[in-house]
Amino acid sequence: MRIVVHGGHPLSGTFRPSGNSNAALALIAAALLTDDEVILRGVPDTNTTALMLDAARALGAQIVPDDACRLRTPELLTRSLGPDLTEGQVGAVLLLAPILARRRHARFEVDYPLSRLHTHLTALRDLGCDVHISGDVIELSAEPWERRELILLQTSVTATALVSMLAAALGGETVIHNAASEPHIQDLQHLLVMMGAQVDGIGSNRVVVRGAKELRGAETTLRPDHIEIASIAAIGAITGGTLTIENVNPADMQLIRRVYARLGINLFLSGSTLFVPAHGTLTVSQSAEELDVPIETAPWPGFPSDLVAMTVVIATQARGTTLIHEKLFDNRLLFVDKLTAMGAQIVLCDPHRALVVGPSTLHGEYLDTPDVRTGLALLAAALCCRDSSVTIDSAELIDRTFENVVSKLVGLGAQIEVVDH
Repeated sequence: MRIVVHGGHPLSGTFRPSGNSNAALALIAAALLTDDEVILRGVPDTNTTALMLDAARALGAQIVPDDACRLRTPELLTRSLGPDLTEGQVGAVLLLAPILARRRHARFEVDYPLSRLHTHLTALRDLGCDVHISGDVIELSAEPWERRELILLQTSVTATALVSMLAAALGGETVIHNAASEPHIQDLQHLLVMMGAQVDGIGSNRVVVRGAKELRGAETTLRPDHIEIASIAAIGAITGGTLTIENVNPADMQLIRRVYARLGINLFLSGSTLFVPAHGTLTVSQSAEELDVPIETAPWPGFPSDLVAMTVVIATQARGTTLIHEKLFDNRLLFVDKLTAMGAQIVLCDPHRALVVGPSTLHGEYLDTPDVRTGLALLAAALCCRDSSVTIDSAELIDRTFENVVSKLVGLGAQIEVVDH
């Protein structure tokens, strides 16, 4: 999909975020742990959730979409996950949990580097699973256990979800150290409690899961996507707009609001409603204790890596100098060359640190293939271009993890036209 963005139009209106797409992937996998019906409300209509639901159907899930997503899996039809089901989506590794829980054996074919699964496979071995790798094929087997204690190599959301599900289905007591605690992991662990497991430490980095002899059906609603909320709030502020964002979980926004305030964006919460007032020129905080202090990403409840690209764009519009330090991943700042081509003043110190001097007047004509992580941020940059229109190719990637976000922005006053599907 190719879109043309006409910048310089402030957003205004009321925005209601979709459910968290990452949570949906884990909850769909968890629904396959039982043969009872599991009802998931607020599942977003994204490319990633559609792929996961297709894979669940292939495994044997009966899915009825109406006002909610209703899944019932009387039996698992296969123990094999191949590229035809996973389509390169790392999140599909979550489907190993129901396969191992209900069939005890799984075969997983991957079409991406196995290094991306190192933390996950190490965790499975620590749970006592047999893991045999031959080329791009992984054979796994699992048996119930009385007690296991493990430390995840990385604070990985997907690895934490995989271990939590297996512990709920096969474990007596399982202690997980260095667990991820993001809102979407909390959604999964709360669902496992509804299904009959006991989970202590939800929202912390030490989680204790006591499994159930038999998991039962449950019904839950996904919490709103905090990354979508923060992204739309940022776009509203940097375009000079005024927004009301409804159905916000206040706890998910605490540190995000503090970091945004350092860049001159002030967000106000009243209950579950977030207000984005009209901002003039943004100014980087000049308080003595914050001078020369970088904005840093960190595992939750730290500042999310998924917002680092959007934060760089905000910094290009704020008066002052900002050092942004991406501590978790090697490649998430490499997109800044696109912003510098648009007129931003950014020095990429190394793959983890970018020094941004603002404000910059952005302009541009063409942006090629934004990836899933940076696509919405590049769209935000295009919306800041007051004197030019920007064509963005492969814009469908922006909707991969955010439900209809382009059309939602149009509904708030953004001037975006689709010129080629």
